[in-house]
Amino acid sequence: MIAARRREREYFATSPDYKHLASRMGSEYLGKMLSKHLETVIKARIPSILSLVNKSIDELENEMNQLGRPIAVDAGAQLYTILELCRAFDRVFKEHLDGGRPGGDRIYGVFDNQFPAALKKLPFDRHLSQQNVRKIVSEADGYQPHLIAPEQGYRRLIESALTYFRGPAENVVDAVHFVLRELVRKSISETQELKRFPTLQAELAAAATEALEKFRDDSRKTALRMVDMEASYLTVDFFRKLPQELDKGGNPSSATTDRYTEGHLRRIGSNVSAYINMVCETLRISIPKAVVHCQVREAKRSLLDHFYTQVGKKEGRQLASLLDEDPALMERRAACAKRLELYKQARDEIDSVAWAR
Repeated sequence: MIAARRREREYFATSPDYKHLASRMGSEYLGKMLSKHLETVIKARIPSILSLVNKSIDELENEMNQLGRPIAVDAGAQLYTILELCRAFDRVFKEHLDGGRPGGDRIYGVFDNQFPAALKKLPFDRHLSQQNVRKIVSEADGYQPHLIAPEQGYRRLIESALTYFRGPAENVVDAVHFVLRELVRKSISETQELKRFPTLQAELAAAATEALEKFRDDSRKTALRMVDMEASYLTVDFFRKLPQELDKGGNPSSATTDRYTEGHLRRIGSNVSAYINMVCETLRISIPKAVVHCQVREAKRSLLDHFYTQVGKKEGRQLASLLDEDPALMERRAACAKRLELYKQARDEIDSVAWAR
């Protein structure tokens, strides 16, 4: 190669046609000119190249933030990480309940639609049919009924009718429990920080479900207690008017002789129906309040309280097991970190060239 270039220079230096251009002829001169042109083009493109490299660095750093940084080996740092992840989930869950995210309105759909519809479907028409009223009144009062009104008959009709409210009361508790469980599942899947820790996701779901079941049991007891209270103590003021209404005929003994007539039984059924409707309206308002107090409010306040206590008792190895990452995610993070390092090195080299111009 050296000998060939020497002969090339000798040729241009001795040629009568190229001797006056010998300094600008030959492959060596061509190489210098092309290198200079290439350098000019590269320097002109440096800003756009640097912009592309910086954009790639930003994208990789964002991806690294989504994937999360490597987990610390210190037990205290691991506990802090777990608590931060739990708080991130709790924020998403509360956003659902408060209406910041879709889903929480389903709870109020239970109160506004499902519960009233269930109350309307209760078989009070069959329970207060003339035949059933006659049967219950005759069995309750026996052969010596009250002169003005069959008190025991009224009580049995009302108490047996009020038991129908237990079913809808339990159903509204279960319906809200189902919605809360779905919101827990949805909140876990929407918490980006948790995606890299499947073990912690499972533990969180189990702890939240256990807490929700406790809230459900307390709510069911409260709702059924409210129904039972209505059955155990009737509203006296409502019935104080009934003897006056029944006695308008003037002869109390007529109530005894006509106590099984169609009109009398119809009047009893009508009075009981009015009382049941009054209780129904009371429970329609009070049971949702009890459910919100016992389930929704407690879920917002103390869903993970027991879990926090249990996590605080764990040792380093147990904490590390909760932060057991998906191997595929770890490989992806390592690859991103390597690419990020290469891009940063390229940026530094380009910067050095740009400043040297």
